[in-house]
Amino acid sequence: MAIGTQIFWLVILSMVVACIAWTVTQEEIFGEWREYCQDKHEDCGSILERKFYYVFTCEYCFSHWTTLLILIFTGFQLLIDDWRGYVLAFFAIPWIANQMMSIYRRLRVDIKHEDLLAKEVEKKLEP
Repeated sequence: MAIGTQIFWLVILSMVVACIAWTVTQEEIFGEWREYCQDKHEDCGSILERKFYYVFTCEYCFSHWTTLLILIFTGFQLLIDDWRGYVLAFFAIPWIANQMMSIYRRLRVDIKHEDLLAKEVEKKLEP
């Protein structure tokens, strides 16, 4: 696969991983499941159980498992056409995905901050 095509796939697959990881670990649609996992993570006796439930509360951790599934489904390899290409992709995809999620988080904070400032100004302008 040409390097340009690989970069294209790398970015697209990173977006997919970021979207899935963010939705499962941050958005309200999975809120009850996340709270259940958080409680189980804190109360489980076994270290394996604690780690299993923790994965669903951490976008960084979850992005690696999502990447593993994406690589199994797509067969994407980065730079090298053997097992080493899978290893490179396994680390590159979640790294880019987590950069995207960091940018998204920052944008959401900035938007919320601007909304709060706008509401404050509206209150001051009301008679």
